[in-house]
Amino acid sequence: MPEIPLGELAALAAALLAAGIVTGLMAGLFGVGGGAVIVPVLYQVFEVLGVPEEVRMHLAVGSSLAIIIPTSIQSFRAHLKKGAVRLDVLKVWALPVVAGVAVGGVVAAHAPALVLKLVFVGVATTIVIKTFAGRDDWRIADDLPGRTALSFYGFGIGIASTLMGVGGGAMANMVFALYNRSIHSAVATSSGLGVLISLPGALGYIVAGWPKMAILPPFSLGYVSLIGVAMIAPAAALAAPYGARLAHRLPRRKLEIAFGLFLTVVCLRFLADILI
Repeated sequence: MPEIPLGELAALAAALLAAGIVTGLMAGLFGVGGGAVIVPVLYQVFEVLGVPEEVRMHLAVGSSLAIIIPTSIQSFRAHLKKGAVRLDVLKVWALPVVAGVAVGGVVAAHAPALVLKLVFVGVATTIVIKTFAGRDDWRIADDLPGRTALSFYGFGIGIASTLMGVGGGAMANMVFALYNRSIHSAVATSSGLGVLISLPGALGYIVAGWPKMAILPPFSLGYVSLIGVAMIAPAAALAAPYGARLAHRLPRRKLEIAFGLFLTVVCLRFLADILI
């Protein structure tokens, strides 16, 4: 690891704390775990710290999933108090989501960093297009499908979320929209999905990164940076309830537009990194 001036370290610490606050607000506001904020921030921090390119993206994604654990729990508890969480959907999704996380963890253990970035950009772009279109007639049905179809959605969300380092909220929000469910119900239910994804996902990245410990930075547990978790997680967990309160005060379309803008910025960031 390179020698870094004290002033630069202070700036990095401030950036991580700020990312934690933004992550918490995003988690509560959009029902996402905040990974779309955490992953690019950690990626930049690890680049400054001289983490090798071959493990940098994996470390950012794994650390993101670990950070999402307390953030998702706080967000879920806040939304549960509002009574908008579809617990019936979460019960159906539980096993398929965890199975998808397991498959995603195996893929991540062997995939190059480019694959993780492409998955991130591809899924995010799809969601942005659907969100900005704002077409109420873009529906598959007027209510959520049965157990079998929901299980397939859950399995896919589990895989993609693990490769992206997110809590699955963005994809769950899109599924709810395609089946004519309100954005507020989607956001609330998605917060619970983050809990199902983040814990097994983080454990998977710890195991996957164990053979790479020799080139990972100090205080890493596989592909999870304990320093990154310690800096971001507390601030994110404290900010999440405030985002949840705000989510229930905003009109549906404003919430969708804000969500789309948020994902667009993240998508452009990773696309630039792929092309340049």
